[in-house]
Amino acid sequence: MTEKTQTNTVGGDLRLVSLNTGIGDMPFGREETLNADQARQKEEALEHFKEAYKAQMENELDKAASLYQKSIDCYATAEAHTFLGWTYSFMGMPDEAIEECRRAIEVDPEFGNPYNDIGAYLIEKGDPGGAIPWLERAARAPRYQCYFYPHFNLGRVYEARGMPFKALREYKSAIDLYPNYKLAVRAFRRLQSRLN
Repeated sequence: MTEKTQTNTVGGDLRLVSLNTGIGDMPFGREETLNADQARQKEEALEHFKEAYKAQMENELDKAASLYQKSIDCYATAEAHTFLGWTYSFMGMPDEAIEECRRAIEVDPEFGNPYNDIGAYLIEKGDPGGAIPWLERAARAPRYQCYFYPHFNLGRVYEARGMPFKALREYKSAIDLYPNYKLAVRAFRRLQSRLN
């Protein structure tokens, strides 16, 4: 976790706060200027988020959902809403998962994960056409670390809709962004060999 502090010369104790989830380089919310109380609330929210993620990885989904909600109650972040949605998807609750992603977008429309996740949930619900605009928005989101996911998911949609060349282009984009993404590499090779 990193925290940057800056005193506002206009008055008050304002700090520039930048927190990390501990999941790769994913930040916890935006870097933002907060007063001391807000900074404390955000730090407490991060602790609940970390506990929730650990519970989720241990397949303790009810506990994870409760802890993500505690994180949101302390200080709402797009990350906590998105991961609560992810937990709901593991619990077989795709509509609730989509609703949490919509809340994440309300909190931070620049965060790419919830757009991709809505697209993935719509694919799972049998609505690949409805997934396309969400995946396209994920691929353009200003704050996202995994742009290869929406490209891969778009490839899946286009392949399922009988658009192999568009699918290949999206799989290739995913590979260009993350050359070790095995799912995209396999999908690209499989589809390419089928077309030859």
